[in-house]
Amino acid sequence: MKELRVGDVMKKGVVTLQQTATVEEAAKVLKSNNIGSVLVLHKGNPVGIITERDIIVKVVAAGKDPGKVQLKSVMSSPLKAIGPEVGIEDCAKTLRDERVKRLPVVDKKGRLIGIISETDIVRVSPALFDIIRERTEIERYGKEEVFTGLCESCYNYSEILKKIDGKLLCEECAEEYEL
Repeated sequence: MKELRVGDVMKKGVVTLQQTATVEEAAKVLKSNNIGSVLVLHKGNPVGIITERDIIVKVVAAGKDPGKVQLKSVMSSPLKAIGPEVGIEDCAKTLRDERVKRLPVVDKKGRLIGIISETDIVRVSPALFDIIRERTEIERYGKEEVFTGLCESCYNYSEILKKIDGKLLCEECAEEYEL
């Protein structure tokens, strides 16, 4: 069973600005793209992130002029990043441990290739839950135990699923498979 990885779930086409852009420019980009953050670049490499909260707390509430403040002076930095090969569960732990809501995804050379957020993980969490539950049941009960759920062949609900060659099959699909 293939484990979901960051690269499978991340969003591509990340909105970015240079670190010399102003907070006012960033706010306009956030509004026009209906997003909550922009990654900040220096010489093409991600160096920070500016969020709606950063703008409110570090600029507006501080009485600074958003048209004059450059992103490099208010962005959250150093930037925490993650690779596309990392498992979703490990990504979720990193988000929790680093106390951030999103992580840029970078390749082995440090180039930005996407972004993953708590929302992206929540979106796939039902599948993660099912995979974890199924794996636990198979490990706990072994091949001969009977399960309840969706047949992995016809996708119909069944009270009686049998594990055959690593798949959970309803009685009809199991009979066809054994022929």
